[in-house]
Amino acid sequence: MAAITAAPRKPAPPGILANRAVRKLLALAALAAVLVPLAATQWSGATWPSALTVDVSEPLGRASDWIIDNRDTHPLFLYFFGHVSNVVVIAVRAVYLALLAVGWAGVTAIGALVAWRVAGVKLAAGTAAAFLACGLLGMWVPTMQTLALMVVAVLASVAVGALLGLAAGLSDRMDRVLRPVLDTMQVLPAFAYLLPVVLVFGIGVPAAVLATVVYAAPPMARLTSLGLRGADKEVLEAVESLGTTARQRLLTARIPLARKELLLGVNQTIMMALSMAVIASVIGAGGLGDRVYQALASVDVGAALAAGIPIVLLAVVLDRVTGAAGERLGEAGKSPVTWLYAFVVAAAVALAGRLAGFLDWPDGWELNIAEPVNRAVDWMTAHLYSGVPVVGGTADWAAHFTSWVLNPLRDGLQWLPWWSVLLIVAALAWLIGTWRTALTAVLAMAAIGVLGVWKPSLDTLSQVLAAVAVTLVIGFATGVAAARSDRVERLLRPVLDVFQTMPQFVYLIPVVALFGVGRAPAVAAAVVYALPAVVRITAQGLRQVDPAAMESARSLGATGGQQLRQVQLPLARPALLLAVNQGVVLVLAVVIIGGLVGGGALGYQVVFGLAQGDLATGLVAGAAIVCLGLMLDRVTQPTERRTTKKGA
Repeated sequence: MAAITAAPRKPAPPGILANRAVRKLLALAALAAVLVPLAATQWSGATWPSALTVDVSEPLGRASDWIIDNRDTHPLFLYFFGHVSNVVVIAVRAVYLALLAVGWAGVTAIGALVAWRVAGVKLAAGTAAAFLACGLLGMWVPTMQTLALMVVAVLASVAVGALLGLAAGLSDRMDRVLRPVLDTMQVLPAFAYLLPVVLVFGIGVPAAVLATVVYAAPPMARLTSLGLRGADKEVLEAVESLGTTARQRLLTARIPLARKELLLGVNQTIMMALSMAVIASVIGAGGLGDRVYQALASVDVGAALAAGIPIVLLAVVLDRVTGAAGERLGEAGKSPVTWLYAFVVAAAVALAGRLAGFLDWPDGWELNIAEPVNRAVDWMTAHLYSGVPVVGGTADWAAHFTSWVLNPLRDGLQWLPWWSVLLIVAALAWLIGTWRTALTAVLAMAAIGVLGVWKPSLDTLSQVLAAVAVTLVIGFATGVAAARSDRVERLLRPVLDVFQTMPQFVYLIPVVALFGVGRAPAVAAAVVYALPAVVRITAQGLRQVDPAAMESARSLGATGGQQLRQVQLPLARPALLLAVNQGVVLVLAVVIIGGLVGGGALGYQVVFGLAQGDLATGLVAGAAIVCLGLMLDRVTQPTERRTTKKGA
């Protein structure tokens, strides 16, 4: 009997080639070996070649001139934009007059009773205290102006966002079309689109409201689409089997199943609208934002804090109320009769206040915190800015950070040949995604060069990278501490709330007082703004690690540090990547505003374009920021769909 011989096995690939990341890098190296010599020969030099740039300043300048020349005569402005502007003005004025007519006692009572009805006694007391604090700080009238503006802006944002989300949630084609539009609306810095809004509507409330809608509508659209697409398929199939139409399924099944996402969208819209309160004051929004902006112009930290605190209080109260409403959806709540009782009591309080003459907040009840705050800032500046023994002053820290970190990083990025920057971006994006991810990142970076802002974009990128590194080091350490200790988490929560809701402009004033003017204070303000999101996401990700895995590690005798390194951090990897992504986006937003305090680069160009009415400069820099944000998103946030499709 002939011996049975086994079929020859295929030789196994070398161990190093079995790694997918190595194969991707080798493929990219082979492609670069062909393309890089051609690019280096054709367009030599480190900076982006001028032959590959496109001058868009002339067409943008012509568009700006046409708008200015035709704003008072063209039918588009007279019969469309003019009517939109009038509706916005009438709506904001009606809400403002209604708030003044109710009076401070009535507004406080209504706010507290609504909070009690939605979330309970504690939040009702907190809401009443927040409104009373606005009056005590001497900011009652500006608070009502901001509240009126926010009511109209949030309602418009929710309506626009819900319609866009409805279209994206029900149609895959609309989802693909709207996704880049929403990305652009959310990443484009507010200063960049303030200019075209002002060109069309002029300085005033309409421009402020519409700029806020552009900024605040995307979260509502995204969460509406997410809620509609995530509806329970079994429920939808059951409803469809009853012979219902598409409209009936939408109204009776999809929307009710997406209630929590819709309410979360309202919550996020409110937060983003309030964050625009100060920025919108630049174009005549008035209210608290205008007080903060005027204080910034005169470097009056106390006045800025007095106006910034009410914005924070409004944000915290609205966040808690809408969050509590979302958590209680579907629970057995108070009967509708309690709503009637609540509004009867509120109306009685408002009427009593009106009859007693308590419409305006009494001047004698106001507290002046500006002077003691300014004295404290002066003391800090005198004692901490310079001359601190051993450790040096904050001015020394800023100078060292600039000379040791920011300057080398900027000079290193600008020294690299332009094609090597594209190659690095492609490698990073392909390692965590697919070739489509890498292509998108490379095209976004190349678009920056085509727009002719290569060097200032690399300057901005250096500031973002430095700020993100500091944010992640501090944020991850703090998030780990919060995840491992309930007491630390409780202590951090109000601090993070304040940091996250404080207007971005307010950060700049104490930062400038402590660190001076330059790129270092811009980075410091960005770190403070981005830190809360990184801490929250990190702590939440670590707390949500499977308890069974933690129990198994403890049963094997693992120490606390081993549990963290070997179990919690690996299992919380998606949350940590999301923290990195959010840190990048938030840092980018504030580094741009840092152009006001000497940050330079793209931020300065955006602010300069708005101040000078230069549409080309402002929009080109804004578009470069969008491209920079898109590139950073692709190299920091792999999606499950991209990673699992290949690995399935």
